[in-house]
Amino acid sequence: MKIILFLIIISLCVALGFLIAFFWAVNDGQYDDEYTPSVRILLDDDMIEIKDKTNS
Repeated sequence: MKIILFLIIISLCVALGFLIAFFWAVNDGQYDDEYTPSVRILLDDDMIEIKDKTNS
């Protein structure tokens, strides 16, 4: 029974460590998208307008 309690405590510590690492990465800007705005002008938006005209 002691080993089960020990494993639960260890698994909770590991999960807490991953949660802290996730929030640290989010606050550090790891998931900020800096690439898409620079190529957004190259993407073709004409297809959206054509689909809207054919639906009406």
